[in-house]
Amino acid sequence: MSEAATASNDRRDVAACQSCGACCVYSETWPRFTMESDAEIARIPPELLAPRETGMRCVSDRCAALAGEVGKSVTCSVYAVRPIVCRDCLPGDDACEMARAKAGMGRWGPVGAG
Repeated sequence: MSEAATASNDRRDVAACQSCGACCVYSETWPRFTMESDAEIARIPPELLAPRETGMRCVSDRCAALAGEVGKSVTCSVYAVRPIVCRDCLPGDDACEMARAKAGMGRWGPVGAG
């Protein structure tokens, strides 16, 4: 397999997530902090934190750090310092597929995959 083909199937590919965003609208109780240190939490702007700094602030089920239209084009305003739960959700894994199903989206797959 060519290096370019391998890169395009990399489950950590940010571009794949930037056309989805389902995990960011799954549940207001999902983006919770688990193992983040106080220093890691301090890097997230306070206006994006839930009360008592238990996780990310959500508006309904949508993470406040998410910008754009889910299923079209999205971005995370705190991508570089996002919580562990966000870093651990990879395109096509169980958490991703669960979020996509709730959002009424099909299964994840690279663009053009059959």
